[in-house]
Amino acid sequence: MTRAVLSLGSNLGDRRAHLRSAVALLGDSVTAISGVYETPPWGDAAQPPYLNVVVIVDDASATARDWLERARACESAEGRVRDPERRFGPRTLDVDVIDVRSADGTPVTSDDEELTLPHPRAHLRAFVLRPWLDLEPDAVLPGHGSVAALLDAPETAADLAAMSPRPDQSLESME
Repeated sequence: MTRAVLSLGSNLGDRRAHLRSAVALLGDSVTAISGVYETPPWGDAAQPPYLNVVVIVDDASATARDWLERARACESAEGRVRDPERRFGPRTLDVDVIDVRSADGTPVTSDDEELTLPHPRAHLRAFVLRPWLDLEPDAVLPGHGSVAALLDAPETAADLAAMSPRPDQSLESME
């Protein structure tokens, strides 16, 4: 397995710094970084807005489980605390593995308790789909169809309308 789509979000502290740190920790595996979007919280409205990006990562030696471990390492490095009482609560950094592809481009699927692939709610999350579409206009979420079509669906319309591009928060320049 080599390639993954990761969704990064932060709504506590220096949100941009948390995202930048995750990208830096992912290192040379990062092949593309989307623009930054500010989004309302999803699933639990009583919290600050998020900054969200999608990154494409590639590493010939990485498995789907490796991407999950790297995601969790990024979260830990930024002080992520998981609150079992608030599943969709605020966080310094959230890194989700959305899609993983093998070397030949075949989608990797998983029904593991800790890692479901493709991500089970990605098709409902404009904050994942919009930045992913920016990077890959022909992207397809396995089992759900084209990312562009998913963004046109009624289920994502309100969230998409509430998103704001934040070019002032760009992660492209990592100096």
